[in-house]
Amino acid sequence: MMAGDPQPLEPDPAAEAEADRRHAEKMVKKKAARDKIVATKTIEKGLLIVHTGKGKGKSTAAFGLVCRAIGNGMKVGVVQFVKGKWQTGERVVLDRFADQVSLFTMGEGFTWETQDRRRDIAAAQAAWEKAKALIADPSYGMVLLDELNIVLRYDYLPLDEVLAVLTARPAMTHVVVTGRNAADALVEVADLVTDMTMVKHPFRAGVKAQAGIEF
Repeated sequence: MMAGDPQPLEPDPAAEAEADRRHAEKMVKKKAARDKIVATKTIEKGLLIVHTGKGKGKSTAAFGLVCRAIGNGMKVGVVQFVKGKWQTGERVVLDRFADQVSLFTMGEGFTWETQDRRRDIAAAQAAWEKAKALIADPSYGMVLLDELNIVLRYDYLPLDEVLAVLTARPAMTHVVVTGRNAADALVEVADLVTDMTMVKHPFRAGVKAQAGIEF
């Protein structure tokens, strides 16, 4: 500190003690109110979870749920409807939990890559058959349907059938659906919906997809 600079004020012990007291009193009331709310939440069930929106992070958040499920000893099924066979970090990690995770990469890339509608529809239908089998198996505590929203948007699968299977899932099975432009009907029947909003993305500044971030 240079000569002439104002000296820092010493804290007033009495004022600090009063601030601490008010804070503790406020937190006691807040905890009591929160505990009262939590006590009313008694339902335990498998959730239908949807991650949608234009922002990055939909699949990333879903794979975070997969990791959490693994940590809780749950068996997890993953079906990737669009992403092709290219290597991803999550696939390498999940391969180490082969006793808990069944991972099926059924897509062949985005539709602008294949440029073959019939091929895309066939891939989507094959992935859906695998998804239905996983959802129907009550030994799976969680099933992730990665990028299902994309194939639904292109009408590669019948929405009514998909909704019927998802809503008739076993009582304790969590199903997570990702992808932009989730159908309104899917949002309506879901238990938890998160819309990822893009504020800023490095791709728009010329930054390419990078290991550990995009794959």
